[in-house]
Amino acid sequence: MSGKVGMAVEQRDEQRDEQLDEVRWLDARQQASWRAILRGTRLLEGALDGALRGNGVQLSEYEILSMLSEAPERRLRMSELAAMVVQSRSRLTHTAKRLEDRGMVMRESCLDDKRGVELSLTPTGVETIERLSRVHVQSVRDHLVDLLTPAQFAAIGDAMAIVRDHLDPEGRSGR
Repeated sequence: MSGKVGMAVEQRDEQRDEQLDEVRWLDARQQASWRAILRGTRLLEGALDGALRGNGVQLSEYEILSMLSEAPERRLRMSELAAMVVQSRSRLTHTAKRLEDRGMVMRESCLDDKRGVELSLTPTGVETIERLSRVHVQSVRDHLVDLLTPAQFAAIGDAMAIVRDHLDPEGRSGR
């Protein structure tokens, strides 16, 4: 390397090393807790998805059906629904298409703004969510709620509410 380039690379490396030295590394207990959270949430999501897949619906699809079932007139604007289920609009569109193809939802123009699109639950979607809600709740109990004391479960909920509120200060994902 030429002298100027070599010096620039050396300075960049020194700056990177200084930045790494400023990192507040996790201690052993924090690292173990973080890994338990990361792996536990992935395993839990897999177990919940598995219970629903055995009944022909993915967890991401169930969540959409559930949000629609709780909404006024069983319909929500697609952008609002995407925020609630923490999915990109593109991913929600693909999932909605699968549900629409199976007759569980319909895409319609917004009632108050013809440019927007709303997703509404069909009678088939209502029947599906009513049937699968029992499967889902039992799976949540089996894989989380009933494994913990009420205080532990409340502590997880409280902790995740802090994380949610930090990452979504406007509350678009719901409270």
